[in-house]
Amino acid sequence: MNKSISSERKKYLKGIKKRNYLVFLTQVLILVGFLGLWEILARENIIDSFIMSQPSRILDTFMNLTSNDLLKHIGVTVYETVIGFLLGTILGTIIAIILWWSDFLSKVAEPYLVVLNSLPKVALRTSHYYLGRCRNSCNYCNGNSHIFNSYHIRELKWLYENR
Repeated sequence: MNKSISSERKKYLKGIKKRNYLVFLTQVLILVGFLGLWEILARENIIDSFIMSQPSRILDTFMNLTSNDLLKHIGVTVYETVIGFLLGTILGTIIAIILWWSDFLSKVAEPYLVVLNSLPKVALRTSHYYLGRCRNSCNYCNGNSHIFNSYHIRELKWLYENR
C-alpha cells in the first residue's frame, strides 16, 4: 500500500519542523547570549571572576585536563564501576537463586539479611580511608582513628597519663 500524504498534512509537518527549528535556535541563542554576557561582565570586573570564573577560563581548564592523564583515570574509574556493578549483580543473582531454591538456607539467612537491609549502605564500606581523612588524622592512621585524637596517638605517654 502506497499512501500519499495530503498537501495539508505536508504543510502541517513543515510547520512543526519550522517551529522545532526556531525553538532550538532560540535555546542556542539564549545560551550563547548568557555565556557572552558572563564573559563580558567578568572581563570588565563587574562580577568577581575569582568567585564566578568566566567561560574562557573554564574552557582553558577543560582543554588542559587531558595533560594530567585525566582520560586514563576516567577509564580506570569506569572500568572499576562496571566490574563492581557486574560482580554485584551476578553474585546477588546467584545468592538470590540459592536462597529461593533452599527453604532451609532462606530461613537461616533471613534475620541476618533483615539486619543488613536495615543498615545504611555507607556503613557497609570496607575502609574509612577511601572516603577521605578525618579532621584529626595523621599520616600513620589514614583517618581511621575515632577513639583518640590522632595527633596524640604518636605520643604514647599521653595514653598512659589519661587512663
